[in-house]
Amino acid sequence: MEQMIHSPAVRRKARASLSNAPSRFDLQRESLDDGWEQEPQPEVIPTEIRLEQVRSALSYNRSPDLPFDRSVNPYRGCEHGCIYCFARPSHAYLGLSPGLDFETRLIARPNIAKVLCQELSKPRYKVATLAMGTNTDPYQPCERDQGLARACLEVLRDFNHPVAIVTKGSLIERDLDILSEMASKGLVRVGISVTTLDRDLSRRMEPRAPAPARRLAVIKRLSDAGVPVRLMASPVVPGLTDHELEALLAAGASAGADAASWIMLRLPREVSQLWQDWLAEHEPGRAAKVMARLREMHGGRDYDPRWGQRMRGEGEYAEMIGRRFQMACKRLGLLSSAAPLRCDLFQRPAQPGDQMALF
Repeated sequence: MEQMIHSPAVRRKARASLSNAPSRFDLQRESLDDGWEQEPQPEVIPTEIRLEQVRSALSYNRSPDLPFDRSVNPYRGCEHGCIYCFARPSHAYLGLSPGLDFETRLIARPNIAKVLCQELSKPRYKVATLAMGTNTDPYQPCERDQGLARACLEVLRDFNHPVAIVTKGSLIERDLDILSEMASKGLVRVGISVTTLDRDLSRRMEPRAPAPARRLAVIKRLSDAGVPVRLMASPVVPGLTDHELEALLAAGASAGADAASWIMLRLPREVSQLWQDWLAEHEPGRAAKVMARLREMHGGRDYDPRWGQRMRGEGEYAEMIGRRFQMACKRLGLLSSAAPLRCDLFQRPAQPGDQMALF
């Protein structure tokens, strides 16, 4: 497996990672020239989609940092290719690189909606808000053909099950028919992540995600359809996007967002080196400042994984960002507490073979 894409024949157009370093579970194989003529490398790195049949659709967590305890993810890997994505290390469990493999070798789960229906139908299942898009984006480009996020939404609608969705993808507009119906019952909330308003920076940092203006348009369209939307200013990148915080929040409020949140840039495991490689190529003049700020917030390390610290960091700089966020949200009316999603409407729909009720 290659450590770095050096060949000029390989173009990294619309890809964020500069490397495809082996994962921490890989056998560290090296390619050697054996004298035989090799096939030429493709000019553009293609996207490959493999299929995985799942035995369980729901993933549970006990993290005190998260407002949910269960989630569903139709895909592994993400073609949006955000260089800062905290989910990149999860690709290592597949024996794939958190670098370019994460962006180009995707896993789709075609039976996930069927298995989700089976799990929600179990008599012992207890309803609580289900999160979608917590690891990788359910509305990344391959969803257009795969339709797995919509299939899961159809199941949740049929069960009257509450769901909170996080995405950057404009494809969510396709599912407004389901989302508006669920919103009218208090069953859905959507978070739209907007990292920067700078179109050029976004294209380099999030190469296959919709442009910032397009994401703001998604917020407006969802809001106009009655779907409550949260503007997610995440991640905040110190020394690179932090100066935009108030402008981001104002743009989200103008588009119709009724709440907001923020998370500091996180660099777990392999993400740290991928991020630093990206900085060296795209923002060399700011690289030292960005990393110095991050280490200042994490006790001298690139990342502190402790609960209560990993999302925001600590120290004067982190506190300053928090105060700026609170003041801007108060001014823009984004601090109002969102009504909790309803769990009392949950009902298992009749299935083929069920005994009919007598009354």
